[in-house]
Amino acid sequence: MKYKDGKPTSQPDKSSRTVPMAIMFIVLCGFSFYLGGIFCSEKDKYVMEEVTRAVKTSNEKASGSLQIKAATFPECDADLQDYTPCTDPKRWKKYSLHRLSFMERHCPPVFEKKECLVPPPDGYKLPIRWPKSKDECWYRNVPYDWINKQKSNQHWLKKEGEKFLFPGGGTMFPNGVSQYVDLMQDLIPGMTDGTIRTAIDTGCGVASWGGDLLDRGILTVSLAPRDNHEAQVQFALERGIPAILGIISTQRLPFPSSSFDMAHCSRCLIPWTEFGGIYLLEVHRILRPGGFWVLSGPPVNYENRWRGWNTTIEEQKSDYEKLQELLTSMCFKLYNKKDDIAVWQKLSDNSCYKKLEVPDNYPPKCDDGTEPDSAWYTPIRPCVVAPNPKYKKVALKSLAKWPERLHAAPERVFDVRGGSDGAFKHDDSKWKTRVKHYKKLVPAIGTDKIRNVMDMNTLYGGFAASLIDYPLWVMNVISSYSPNTLSVVYDRGLIGTYHDWCEAFSTYPRTYDLLHLDGLFTAESHRCEMKYVLLEMDRILRPNGYAIIRESSYFIDAVATIAKGMKWGCRKEETEYGVEQEKILVCQKKLWYSSKQSSR
Repeated sequence: MKYKDGKPTSQPDKSSRTVPMAIMFIVLCGFSFYLGGIFCSEKDKYVMEEVTRAVKTSNEKASGSLQIKAATFPECDADLQDYTPCTDPKRWKKYSLHRLSFMERHCPPVFEKKECLVPPPDGYKLPIRWPKSKDECWYRNVPYDWINKQKSNQHWLKKEGEKFLFPGGGTMFPNGVSQYVDLMQDLIPGMTDGTIRTAIDTGCGVASWGGDLLDRGILTVSLAPRDNHEAQVQFALERGIPAILGIISTQRLPFPSSSFDMAHCSRCLIPWTEFGGIYLLEVHRILRPGGFWVLSGPPVNYENRWRGWNTTIEEQKSDYEKLQELLTSMCFKLYNKKDDIAVWQKLSDNSCYKKLEVPDNYPPKCDDGTEPDSAWYTPIRPCVVAPNPKYKKVALKSLAKWPERLHAAPERVFDVRGGSDGAFKHDDSKWKTRVKHYKKLVPAIGTDKIRNVMDMNTLYGGFAASLIDYPLWVMNVISSYSPNTLSVVYDRGLIGTYHDWCEAFSTYPRTYDLLHLDGLFTAESHRCEMKYVLLEMDRILRPNGYAIIRESSYFIDAVATIAKGMKWGCRKEETEYGVEQEKILVCQKKLWYSSKQSSR
């Protein structure tokens, strides 16, 4: 240690030289330690402040709500009155002609998405109410004459004054669809006793077959692409008949395996025996064991019909034998046949499917790595999806008959994480309470003002089940990113589809009277921008239609802000139990007309 004047203490010279150096070292170390302490304490203070700030911000969000700036959306061009973003004919040239794959879903990229409101056609009127709508609709709502002109001799529809009339005709039933279905019921007794409840019509025309089955307690998804027939699906939905845009091509249809009790094709011009029978393999996948496939038109009844098919009787006979051979190889059996209708049944026993495991057999049995329910942008595979032997109550003969099956817990509910008989019954009970509350908020539910309904993100179809006594039908939508519960929906005797709400739905504009949304933004706002989801809801909702948006309190004000910019009138309501964390937004879309000139 040194004195202030720098003189050392009396020690040997050697020590006097080393001591100052030691003292200096200690002082420097001490000073460094001090500085380090200051730095480290300030660093810790900085980190702690950041953590505290993050927690504080998180708490503020949890207790508040998402705030966004108000915006007004412009009108789309009048030429977009029937805009279907993912099946837009203007974009078809970009895609392959192979197996008509250009007609499948091809959605525009984000930078091409429209941020505008799709206008109704000039002269649009509120749709005619059900059940009258089954037989007529306003011409100006679906102003397309192609079918009327090209199919006039088949009585699909005819134009009279301001309306299209639907006499129930079709290519294979010019004398009326009811007579055609009567014959079908003679061939399939299960159509009359509640055994058959769900059906799919591929290449549906104007959905006369599906419309007739509604009166017989059978719920049908009518399927057709957007093609030169113009608005087949739009005609169906305008009339109040379930339908979606779609085509059996290269991708699986958006349904789980073993869904439908019956599938139908009435001269739908699908080349069933081409490409190794790939289209029949997809029908087989979505048809439940014991289900029926019904075909009318070529090559059925070729003995009497071949002259009208621009071919020879030998060619038609060969086509029929090839079809029969192919169906047998896929574990179908000819169930019944009369006049123009042939019915095959999908076998439910495992013995036939075991034979498909023989090497070099075609079509082969799908291997265990082929997910049977994967059906969102999933290629159709050239193999037979065999029924899973663990399911004892999925086959048609094992299901409860309609309407008992609606409230019976399906076997496949146990495949869902957390799924059980108790969870299913709790969900069923919960929705009865909720729908009773919704009826108070929207008195139009249960009246002829609401016919076409969509549950945008259902679980087990509880919302639809609670509406079953009303004169409406519900399209149940399962997110392609959610657990697969769509098989449960179908096992209950309801219908639905997979979908990703980051994209447009497979339907025309103005096709639903009521959209129901339960926690969709809470579940998927990290993937799908809220603005585009709401604009899509506006596209598919009819003027004067309703949206019931059930969301966390965090999102509800932001939804209301965007809805106001879409010309919707909304009000915030309490849930049936009045919980603070969740609110209901009840909205109604206003009827407005385009100020822009259409080139049509």
